[in-house]
Amino acid sequence: MTQLLVVFAGLPGVGKSTIARQVGVALGAPVLPVDPIERALARHGLTGPGTGLAGYDALAGLAEVQLGLGTSVVVDAANPVAGARGLWLDLAVRSGVPLRLIEVHCGDEAELRRRVEARHAADPHAPTWEQTRQRGAEYEPLIGPRLVVDTAIAIDPLPALLRYLT
Repeated sequence: MTQLLVVFAGLPGVGKSTIARQVGVALGAPVLPVDPIERALARHGLTGPGTGLAGYDALAGLAEVQLGLGTSVVVDAANPVAGARGLWLDLAVRSGVPLRLIEVHCGDEAELRRRVEARHAADPHAPTWEQTRQRGAEYEPLIGPRLVVDTAIAIDPLPALLRYLT
């Protein structure tokens, strides 16, 4: 299989991490989530404007190392703004690998709220429903080639994802 940079985008709670792990296993590729990087920055008091992109930049550096080793990489991050998404296009061009964007959303707002609230109850660092709604209001539309997955639909998205990636 061709080496790829697979990048997920979407709000918290939509199912990005679950699907990213499935894709990583299917491709035999490392899955690099941004959440642990953002938590580490916060533990060291690094919060506020600019730290979000700093976390993404650190993640891009890790992805670049893996791509340099000849492996495909799966990036698990919200990628809510064009600035964050631009990192991945630049990295793909620099590394000479195809970029595949996968935008995940949950078309059932009640289900999304249930997921977000359950996640926050289990992990107080996870965003609340209000924070997720705020992020949704700030989410910049993803324009360009991508596969859109709606996790509210009870169909296993993995077969379609793998067809898109090959």
